[in-house]
Amino acid sequence: MSRQTLSRLNPPQRRTRSRVIPLEKVPSKRLWWVFFILCTGLVGLIGRMAWLQLVQTGDLESRARQLQTQKSQPLGQRRPIVDRNGRLVAMDEKRFRLWAHPRYFNFPGDELSHVRPADDVAKTLAPVLAVPADRLKAQLAGRQSGIKLKEGIDPETAASIRALGISGLDLEAYPQRIYPQGSLFANVVGFLNDERVPQAGLEQSRDGELLRYEQPRSLRMGADGTPLPDDLAPGVFFGDDLRLQLTLDSGLQELTVKALDAQVKKWKAKKGAAIVMDVTNGELLVLASTPTYDPNRFWSFSPGRFREWSVQDLYEPGSTFKPINLALALQEGVIQPADRVHDVGRLQIGGWPINNHDKRANGLIDFATVLQVSSNVGMVQAMRHLNDHLYWSWMKRLGIDRKPDTDLPGAVAGQLKTKEQFTTQPIEPATTAFGQGFSLTPLKLAQLHAVLANGGRLVSPHITRGFRSGHALAPAASPSGQQLLKPEVTRTVMSWMESVVDEGSGKGVKTPGYRIGGKTGTAQKALNGIYLPGAKICSFVAVLPVEKPRYVVLIVVDEPQGANAYGSTVAVPVAKQVIDGLLVVEKIPPSNPAELNKAAKS
Repeated sequence: MSRQTLSRLNPPQRRTRSRVIPLEKVPSKRLWWVFFILCTGLVGLIGRMAWLQLVQTGDLESRARQLQTQKSQPLGQRRPIVDRNGRLVAMDEKRFRLWAHPRYFNFPGDELSHVRPADDVAKTLAPVLAVPADRLKAQLAGRQSGIKLKEGIDPETAASIRALGISGLDLEAYPQRIYPQGSLFANVVGFLNDERVPQAGLEQSRDGELLRYEQPRSLRMGADGTPLPDDLAPGVFFGDDLRLQLTLDSGLQELTVKALDAQVKKWKAKKGAAIVMDVTNGELLVLASTPTYDPNRFWSFSPGRFREWSVQDLYEPGSTFKPINLALALQEGVIQPADRVHDVGRLQIGGWPINNHDKRANGLIDFATVLQVSSNVGMVQAMRHLNDHLYWSWMKRLGIDRKPDTDLPGAVAGQLKTKEQFTTQPIEPATTAFGQGFSLTPLKLAQLHAVLANGGRLVSPHITRGFRSGHALAPAASPSGQQLLKPEVTRTVMSWMESVVDEGSGKGVKTPGYRIGGKTGTAQKALNGIYLPGAKICSFVAVLPVEKPRYVVLIVVDEPQGANAYGSTVAVPVAKQVIDGLLVVEKIPPSNPAELNKAAKS
């Protein structure tokens, strides 16, 4: 092949010489644009940093605090209530609500993305909650979150639920009011409803004082959840261990309630009440009534039971008021201790007949006998010597128509006729002489008998000793009260009341070795000023020991059924059991040890 042919087939390639452009000839406009863009970004970054650091600092810090801080609101916890010996009567216990969120159900060891069926959770939870698995399945069906499975869960059960380690279960803590004594102090203490709103008793009247000192807590947490002790408000962890201490005695209260309840049932009565008062300072050791209710299950009872009728219901005291009337007559000097009255068995006063309860005439009798036989006619004969205006003034001074000065919730004033009615209608002072025609509460009657027992002082009945810290107990209150009657007057009446127990209708409470005074009462029951046919209130009041009176015991039973229902048959047996318990609980020494030893040997 010729060289020409080859040259045509493989033409020689032309060499291209690359041209090098000098640096100084690169277009400066492009570099300036790059530089401008870089400077603009840098300025923007600096500006943004300045904006965040200088302008938005407060807002960012606030948002960070919100993310880092745990806030807890007060639970509304309440202080405990204890009896005179520190025995718990009311307390808060921690309880839990269990919430379920099925979309997050996950068992320990499962992959995070794995969601367990609700049926698996129901089967696992059922034995811990002690509820059927089918019931839990039904509750969990149809919703993905926010299902309340149960409330009122105790701390032990809550710990068992946590130990399961199931994701999607949430325990919410809250306080629940518990009454360890059940119905024993229900009418005094009251209760909280499901919304923790007080409904009765001390829970309601002392609501503000029973609330614990609490304030919201804001606690910063580190990245690992460790609490950071900064920015805490002063006193945020202050521990409130105050307790409200009562004057009531749980043991004596329980004994009294059992005796009273048994007697009310035996006589088919409507209700009964019992009071034991320390006459030196007005402290109540017992304040009981029946029927009552269980504050832990208040919804199961009629609202009519949520009251203490011994401080809220009025009644005519009848013969239990006779010793008080005789004390007024002695105080004014219109009768003397050795005087006698002529009991003819029946009187006409202002056209109204007045009879003794047994329709018998007792003849010429002293005042001790007047109380022993409970003579209505004898009382009218004695009190007619007292000027009607002065008599009415004394009833006012005794506070018959005033609310007692007491810390008892719901206490009410009694009812007394106007001065004009009392002084212009002869029947009014006559019926007042044997305890009818006016009304008061059992609490007021106990307070007035305390006046006779303590030498003439009007003390304020109360059931609390105040708040104390920790397990400390408050001492008994000091003797107090306004002097109303002369001590010698009250000693005379005490001796007359002792004769009622020794020789009269109060024999049922006589205890060997002890001097006890008392007075029975069987009064007609009035409703809206009209006496109810056959309805009566039976009562008995006792004072002990007579040589140095310390306690008043009052028993009142409303509408006992039966022809033989009297104060001596209905109320005295209850008082006997209460007095026997009181002698033991308060360690009261015998008045006559020799008599006690003789009775023990026999």
